[in-house]
Amino acid sequence: MLKENNQLLIDRYIEQLCIDNIFTNDVRPFLELLFFRKNEFICREGEEIGYLYFIASGKAKVFTTLSNGKSLLLCFYPKNTVLGDIEMFCDKAVATNVQVIEDTYCIGISKENIKKYLWEDPKFLKYICNSLGQKLYRSAKNSAINLLYSLEKRLSSYILAGGELLENGCRVLPVNENLTELSELLGTSYRHLHRTLKGLCEKGVLKKTGKGYEVVDNKEISRLAADLYS
Repeated sequence: MLKENNQLLIDRYIEQLCIDNIFTNDVRPFLELLFFRKNEFICREGEEIGYLYFIASGKAKVFTTLSNGKSLLLCFYPKNTVLGDIEMFCDKAVATNVQVIEDTYCIGISKENIKKYLWEDPKFLKYICNSLGQKLYRSAKNSAINLLYSLEKRLSSYILAGGELLENGCRVLPVNENLTELSELLGTSYRHLHRTLKGLCEKGVLKKTGKGYEVVDNKEISRLAADLYS
């Protein structure tokens, strides 16, 4: 994580995210601009969280580590998502891993400033309640995806929600994606994942190129994805 002193960029993100509307009083003196490079972790399971984060640009994937050492994908956090609300207000260690899948900027407020200035701000607390409600809904939806949907549908959802966006507007599962790790995230075996990728290529949904598995039929992969990881 890098802290950047760029007031123009901070002001732009504050306006885009409507952060001023979340608080009763002016919190700009407490806001920090934080930068995470692709594949860097914002937080890891078991750690204490030091900030409440507002994702200003980029995207992160959220996954948990099971007792057998494997990982399971829970959801993606896109721009304009708040992160750290559960840990901040329940005073708990981080329960999941949050890893950015592209270069990401966050606006952060330290835990110390939250407790000192915002702990009893009714406007802010109302916002946090709404955020927690949305996360509960998202959790229920994504749990259903993991339990009830075929790997073909889950993989399609993963590519659309977390795949790399090419200049031509298409999504791609990058060539450097670790398929062993991805199979764990999707709760399957490497062989089953490889068969499913091959099957989607044979159906003309994907095409294997030098960049990875590129989407060539957006309409069909959107139909397969049905309910995106969100």
